[in-house]
Amino acid sequence: MSDPVRQNYTPPELRPDALVSVGTAEEISTDVLVIGSGMGGSSLAWALKDSGLDVLVVERGHFLPREPENSQPVEMYIKGRYKNAGYWYDGSTGKPFAPGVYYWVGGNTRFYGAMLPRFRRSDFTEVQHHEGVSRAWPFAYDDLEPFYTAMEQLLQVHGQTGEDPTEPPRSKPYPYPALQHEPEIERFARSLRGQGLHPFHTPNALNISTQADRAAVTTADGCPDETGMKSDAENRLLLPALRDGVRILTGAEVTRLITSPDGRKVVAAEARHAGRIIRVNAKTFALAGGAVNSAALLLRSADDAHPQGLANSSGLLGRNYMVHNSTFFVGVNPLRTNPTKWQKTLGLNDFYEAGPGTRFPLGNLQMLGKLQAPMLKPARPWAPTWALKFMAARSLDIYLTTEDLPSRDNRVRVDGDRILIDWTPTNLAPHHELVRRVTRAVRKAGYPLIFTQRMGIETNSHMCGTAVAGHDPAESVLDPLCRSHDVDNLWVTDSSFFPSSAALNPALTIGANALRIAPSLARATKG
Repeated sequence: MSDPVRQNYTPPELRPDALVSVGTAEEISTDVLVIGSGMGGSSLAWALKDSGLDVLVVERGHFLPREPENSQPVEMYIKGRYKNAGYWYDGSTGKPFAPGVYYWVGGNTRFYGAMLPRFRRSDFTEVQHHEGVSRAWPFAYDDLEPFYTAMEQLLQVHGQTGEDPTEPPRSKPYPYPALQHEPEIERFARSLRGQGLHPFHTPNALNISTQADRAAVTTADGCPDETGMKSDAENRLLLPALRDGVRILTGAEVTRLITSPDGRKVVAAEARHAGRIIRVNAKTFALAGGAVNSAALLLRSADDAHPQGLANSSGLLGRNYMVHNSTFFVGVNPLRTNPTKWQKTLGLNDFYEAGPGTRFPLGNLQMLGKLQAPMLKPARPWAPTWALKFMAARSLDIYLTTEDLPSRDNRVRVDGDRILIDWTPTNLAPHHELVRRVTRAVRKAGYPLIFTQRMGIETNSHMCGTAVAGHDPAESVLDPLCRSHDVDNLWVTDSSFFPSSAALNPALTIGANALRIAPSLARATKG
């Protein structure tokens, strides 16, 4: 049994006065209250650091210690060292499940694989899929492009242009050259090219230059990174913002937003902190708790002016919950080892959009960092560890993603303190076709044994859509700048606003959108 995780850890570079101590006070005040410190909250905090406003980030978790256990898969996957989100409930069965979210400063980015693609231009338009339509966004790719560029600079993204046929136009090149493939991945890339496909170097926010660096971050796709070589929301966005005047209150779970008598403004947030309830007054409130928790907070904030939940005159709050249809795909050649340390350098988008031979969009292929036996054990608990070690040493590890379409029946609900998720996957036929095509390609590349595991309701790190943005208040929760149609000083800066899920990692888009809306939020706060 490992020692408990320290709850009082603070990064050594944190200014002491940036960490708020409530003491015995029953309430505190600020200009802008940012609820959540993941990609959306930290990006907004960074964007507001020079605005002249008092910005306070409230995070229900604490700073995650930088410790040797960060990069030990046994600690992460077998002992569950950093799991702290409790349980949500399947709305159809009532069964609890442990969601794939984490309550630490930096949010899920502390555990992500730093894969930071831009959404394709088509992702912002209405797209016909096999089982329905993916909704158009209330702004275009070109509106977000300058902010994609800014986020790539902030997160120190490595990439290469000219390889991916679906690549959208760019105003500037990647700030750093792409991470090169290790030999076994280059061999796989050659095989894909020989099959007429277009593998590309993935946009990746890892600052690694030597093989020793790669070895140090082998587990960073799924585990925290104690080296600082992985760019995440904490080390690249929030800590710089905290050095420049932004403040943070940790260990504080916001439970309710309180509105003015007419319901047009939020006047305060109530939060559980150190065993009691405190009140945080602010001029502007920005939700960035993740698509489920932000929706749940608004639903729990129902009052006389908002009986269905705060900002829910459309009845769409919590609805259109989307995650990706995802499969862990492992190819094994028993006769050849794969010594790759950081595998997540290759992607494939040949099947991402409809075209010749592909009637409807299928989705994206990207490599996983590099699987190890403890990472496989939760999916195959009956398998002996020696067999999993043998398999992982000889495997090519892939993550396949297909778009999940919006449905009003897929939703977040609350029952007291319980969060219920109603989710029936959509658009599965294209996902099965993607798995079939990749199976054929991987076997041709020399990996005859194929193992797959489709992700279920608990794998929701790419969740979105529970407070969609749009022009029509009857058909959306937020306006195109992610401000509530109903409540003048309420904004949402996480992926809740996504009208569609696309089929790519959402982190860069979340951050870029937060930069896009920050000037409007600052102007509104100043009046």
